[in-house]
Amino acid sequence: MKISILFITIFSCGFLGNVVSNASPLPYEAIFNFGDSISDTGNAAHNHPPMPGNSPYGSTYFKHPSGRMSNGRLIIDFIAEAYGMPMLPAYLNLTKGQDIKKGVNFAYAGSTALDKDFLVQKRINIEEATFSLSVQFDWFKGLKSSLCTSKEECDNYFKNSLFLVGEIGGNDINAIIPYKNITELREMVPSIVETIANTTSKLIEEGAVELVVPGNFPIGCNSAVLAIVNSDKKEDYDQFGCLIAYNTFIEYYNEQLKKAIETLRKNNAHVKITYFDYYGATKRLFQAPQQYGFSSGKTETFRACCGKGEPYNLSFQILCGSPAAIVCSDPSKQINWDGPHFTEAAYRLIAKGLVEGPFANPSLKSPPFKIA
Repeated sequence: MKISILFITIFSCGFLGNVVSNASPLPYEAIFNFGDSISDTGNAAHNHPPMPGNSPYGSTYFKHPSGRMSNGRLIIDFIAEAYGMPMLPAYLNLTKGQDIKKGVNFAYAGSTALDKDFLVQKRINIEEATFSLSVQFDWFKGLKSSLCTSKEECDNYFKNSLFLVGEIGGNDINAIIPYKNITELREMVPSIVETIANTTSKLIEEGAVELVVPGNFPIGCNSAVLAIVNSDKKEDYDQFGCLIAYNTFIEYYNEQLKKAIETLRKNNAHVKITYFDYYGATKRLFQAPQQYGFSSGKTETFRACCGKGEPYNLSFQILCGSPAAIVCSDPSKQINWDGPHFTEAAYRLIAKGLVEGPFANPSLKSPPFKIA
């Protein structure tokens, strides 16, 4: 998810040290990911040259910018790790002859579910809608001949692969929060959900058999949304400090998405579609931050680690990575990284809840490795 964010990133590849013998094959042969900045591992960075200076992005794990909108690894990185796979290379960073048989990441930071033309007709201008979900699907289609040749080969390959369709759609919503009320946000939901469902259906037609469709996050707890709405009405917040109306809206959005997934399941009995409950996996962190090792307090829980401004260490004039921004001393104590995005510590816990815990329905295949 992205609400006006500065891209200060360079490409980095990482590979896992997990070794699995041939006698115990990995659950998945490959992973293919579609989405936005929640899972982009370098596509947007490919088009946005790094700014001079020491960027804090990637500083915790990679020790330098890695094309990710966080201080370290993302949910998709932890999922790959759990299944013994390498970190997914970004599509736009692929080089000639590169081995991509373990999967590719098509996610693009700032991208939308809806196409740019559709949004323009609605008088919504989102620059990165140029890299919408349909564009990412076209990237996959164009790469397919490099992954397999015959229909039989492709069917065998894709039936042993995992496809993640999102999270996507967050930017379609977040970009218009400053200008639209909740009723107007709800009017966008059917189109977003239909687009995600259609792309999922197209992947099934291409041979995908196991897919993941994540819901959206509790944006009422998101530091960027809290800062934008900036309500001074106590009744607008729940007991934890999250905006009630915006979380209720996301609950509605997720319910519509789940209905669409159920229809896809009925129409494709041979396919397994898992719903990732990003909402539940994330909201628990805000409800009991101390239990998960995070700072607590009505304001402290929501403070971004990187940025500047009060009360959330956040200002859209001073973005994370700019010279005036402040970086917290211990990112592992914060849920939020830069306003729109979370820290590696938060993403790790969310990933554990999805891969090992109760926030995937139905569960994925059992992972050979625990998320450390």
